[in-house]
Amino acid sequence: MRHFFKARFLRSVAAIAALIFTAGAASANADSYPAKAITLVVPFGAGGTTTTLARLMADQLSQAMGQPFVVENRPGAGGNIAFDHVARARPDGYTLLMGPIGLAINPAIYASLNFDPLKDFEPISLYGGVANILAVSPSLPVKTLDELIAYAKQNPGKLTQGSSGNGSSSHLAGEMLRSQTGIDFVHVPYKGGAQAMQDLLAGQISMLFDQVPAVLPHVQAGKVRALGVTTKERSSGAPDIPTIAEQGLSDYEVNVWFGFLAPKGTPKPIIDKINGHMVKVLNNPEFVARMTSMGVDTMPSTPEEFQQYLEAETARWGKVAKESGATLQ
Repeated sequence: MRHFFKARFLRSVAAIAALIFTAGAASANADSYPAKAITLVVPFGAGGTTTTLARLMADQLSQAMGQPFVVENRPGAGGNIAFDHVARARPDGYTLLMGPIGLAINPAIYASLNFDPLKDFEPISLYGGVANILAVSPSLPVKTLDELIAYAKQNPGKLTQGSSGNGSSSHLAGEMLRSQTGIDFVHVPYKGGAQAMQDLLAGQISMLFDQVPAVLPHVQAGKVRALGVTTKERSSGAPDIPTIAEQGLSDYEVNVWFGFLAPKGTPKPIIDKINGHMVKVLNNPEFVARMTSMGVDTMPSTPEEFQQYLEAETARWGKVAKESGATLQ
């Protein structure tokens, strides 16, 4: 019996020692981190809003942390190629993800995924959110959301809604409008928002949900008509355009958000170090002003707040996708 308790005691001491060693190693890693360049993976091609925002933050973090942040574009499969790549990367803080709203949408619309967005990543901080604008062709005889809904009910199936692709936030923004109003329209997916906008300008489609930076210049030029923005609060980039929620659909909200994540298992001291620098940047008045000029509202958060936000968004978009029947292979 004495040997039994002695063995248990020695195992306990060994376990405690291992925990102390692990904690010490993590702390040491965090103290010396970063010791080399950090790769920031963007799930879309170069030139879009996500890449632009990634580069702006990468420049700020490079200056603050003393090592280059290298932006790497890995487009394809609605972001899943990049998501899977980062989920499988070594959890040492040297591979990060610029995660968009698709991280919460894709589990609901793809038949199978090689990763779990809620279990395979360590959230670092939310970055910011961009509203979509509901824009319609000037040839459409409506000037308000109420008039659009009335017109759609009087002309079922006549309206066409363009989007940047099946399963995109611009697609599901329309499906959310459909489910909350009961109106009927035809969804027309494009390979990107730019192509959809060209057809809206040409009058080939009736309406389009797209991000403020892409739509606002056409609104200001009188080439399209804005009926509302999709966020709960008015967009800092387009404060004169009312929200869809304030026009009677109180539960309507689509915030095209972005955030930084790391592979699961990345040491918490490293996560906290990156978070601290990100939050400092996102609270900097000059950086905030630059984001506002682009229609982006900064959203600094703790890792825990980001995790809760991701869980809520995943549940919400799962419900929208189920109601709309939107699925992809």
